[in-house]
Amino acid sequence: MPIFAVTYTYADKPAVLDAFRPEHRAFLSGLLEEGTLLASGPLAQDVANPAGALLLLDATDEAAVATTLDADPFAREDVITRRTVRPWVPVFGPWSDRV
Repeated sequence: MPIFAVTYTYADKPAVLDAFRPEHRAFLSGLLEEGTLLASGPLAQDVANPAGALLLLDATDEAAVATTLDADPFAREDVITRRTVRPWVPVFGPWSDRV
């Protein structure tokens, strides 16, 4: 299946993010265990770049990625202000054999 690179941009709601981070991480852990999530983690934050994350998912298409991530507790709590989904073709690394 194709790999998709997803970026999240988070709202400036640190208390909400902190409150729901354990549930968000449990959700992602479940995706990892089932093989849908390949990797994820926060992106560096600075003045030009608000808080956010990068996720790599294995899915049939962008619609499947959207459906899966709509169940993220952070989405439910409305702390994701922007989500981008792009197909990604790794040339080198552990997933390059999928090309």
